[in-house]
Amino acid sequence: MSESVVVVGAGLAGLRTVEELRRAGFGGAITLAGAEAHPPYDRPPLSKQILAGTMTPDQVVLRNEDALRELDVTLRLGAKATRLDRMSRKVEFDDGTVLEYDHLVVATGITPRRLPIGTELAGVHVLRTIDDALAFRAELAEAASVLVVGAGFIGCEVAAGLRSAGQDVVLVEGQEQPLAGVLGPEVGELVARLHRAAGVDLRCGVSVAELFGTDRVRGARLSDGAEVAAPVVLSGIGSRPAVEWLQDSGLVLDNGVRCDERGRTNDPRVWAVGDVAAWWDPASGRHLRVEHWTGAGEQAAIVAGELCGTGSAERGVPYFWSDQYDVKLQGFGHFGPDDEVAVAFDDGRRFVALYSRGATVTGAVGGGVPRTMIKLRALLARGASTEEALAVVAATTTPVPSAVAQPAATADR
Repeated sequence: MSESVVVVGAGLAGLRTVEELRRAGFGGAITLAGAEAHPPYDRPPLSKQILAGTMTPDQVVLRNEDALRELDVTLRLGAKATRLDRMSRKVEFDDGTVLEYDHLVVATGITPRRLPIGTELAGVHVLRTIDDALAFRAELAEAASVLVVGAGFIGCEVAAGLRSAGQDVVLVEGQEQPLAGVLGPEVGELVARLHRAAGVDLRCGVSVAELFGTDRVRGARLSDGAEVAAPVVLSGIGSRPAVEWLQDSGLVLDNGVRCDERGRTNDPRVWAVGDVAAWWDPASGRHLRVEHWTGAGEQAAIVAGELCGTGSAERGVPYFWSDQYDVKLQGFGHFGPDDEVAVAFDDGRRFVALYSRGATVTGAVGGGVPRTMIKLRALLARGASTEEALAVVAATTTPVPSAVAQPAATADR
């Protein structure tokens, strides 16, 4: 195949697409373009090891120069895509560059939402890129306390890492529990317990009404009238798909770039993968945008196979993980708003929650129980019953005495 492919977005999904194209036998020219000046790197360590100083930016790079050279890919970094002209098959960038393509893969990911207040104050951060993480970390040493706004995955992971390092942390969440919008209130309450046990000042059901300070932030006034001293603030209030550059392209945009179940958009020469892509999910009958690390690789393999006409890759059971303190949260499956949720195991620190529709288990979330979660993943892959899942949980979990005081090494033996 001698056609050219341009991949816009040099993160995990973009890099995986390049790798999968070569693996599928694509012999044409491939260009990987990214807005950041950094080569493709892994994002999960940003909220953990990079902030803690246990890893350097060089250590999170996904492929070194030799590996990228072997892929025979042209890297164009440090320029942001600004416009797509589908009629002429061209992508325009903010440095004046124009790239022509035969096939285009959109992998531009997500953009963090910023607080609508205090934007003029120093000390207010978001966390999406290496540069974000380094700028945030540089201010932590001098901060007596840190305010984290939003108890989603990023907010919870940052709060856990900072608190583990001895930092005073106030974590504010507008919903009644952390992660409730994603995992439901039952699991949210179990996550809240982890943070409160670690000494995080967790305040749920309130929002930030005002950030005050002169040149830099000094604190916040919450919606309940309370004031919090905070010389450093992290906004973790969610994200949105990075599709601004596609607004006049004619692609269907609805909570991301809308695709069929194989990653193809309404233009047969344009595809989308990763956090920005809303793929059709036949099981649920709707378009889903899944912001999970493993999903990016699966989507890349499917798109590469479709482009080359050589593959039949399929998506596996959706999976995510989140490290908080000594507990690894793991989740499998799709969690819908109408699912029933039952906590099947809880010994005070470790837990398993099952999600179901009728008699069928649709998802599972566990904390500190990796062996149990591996077995539940197999059940989810074949559409097992909730009764079978409960039996697996009962057979693989044993309460640990005084579990709150136990380190993770004792869990789920």
